[in-house]
This record gives sequence, C-alpha cells and structure tokens, in this order.
Amino acid sequence: MQVQGEDKPYDDINITPMLDLAYVLLVIFILMTTASVAGTKVNLPRASASTSLAKPKTKAVSINNEGKIFLDTIPVSLPELEQRLGRLKTEIPDFPLVIRGDSRTQYQTVMDVLDVAGRLGITQVGLATKSVNAK
Repeated sequence: MQVQGEDKPYDDINITPMLDLAYVLLVIFILMTTASVAGTKVNLPRASASTSLAKPKTKAVSINNEGKIFLDTIPVSLPELEQRLGRLKTEIPDFPLVIRGDSRTQYQTVMDVLDVAGRLGITQVGLATKSVNAK
C-alpha cells in the first residue's frame, strides 16, 4: 500500500487507538470489580431458629497476669478447664475457642491451655492479640 505523494510503502501501524481502548477497558474493569453491590432494599423472610444452622458460641479462655485461668468469666483450674471443655466438645463438636493471654503472663500457662485444647481435639483455636495502634 502506498501513501499518495510518497515513494516509500506505508508499513507503520498506529497503535495509539488500540492503547486508548486498552486503557479504557482497564479502567472499566477496575471500577466494576471494586464497585459495591447495591440493590433494592428488601424485607427478607425469617426462618425458624434451628440449632443445626446456628453457629456455635465461641468460648474464651483468659489467662491473667497472675496465671489464673478463666473460662469465659468463670475462674477454673487446668483440670477443671479440661473437664468443662471436654463436656462442651461432646455437646458441640466443632466450637471455636479463643485464648486470651495477658502479655505479662508466663508462656507456659498459655502452652498448657493449648495442650488441653489439642488433647481434646479442638481444631478451631485462635489467639487473641491487640493491634499495635490500639491503646
């Protein structure tokens, strides 16, 4: 193909329109993937309360700076903790457990509580921490 008035062939492809299209598609893709799902407000129907659908209540084991162990808010010894968690494990096999250890407590006490959870087969165990920015 020859351009009028020139003797050399036209072999350069102008890719500017293609890049413009690519940038527009990229912007549209970014906007569509980050857009929140907005919809019409509806009044959802209610289902009956069923124990099989309800999430099990999370149990918290707290260890204060003196090394005392609390199950939720009840002070317990290590054997009592094992007994109560074992009883709870038979009732609700897959309940979550959160261990909240004071920063000044002995590490061994936290490890003892983790050992009890491991012996009982509690698989959903979390360690609670405070954010660095929290005061």
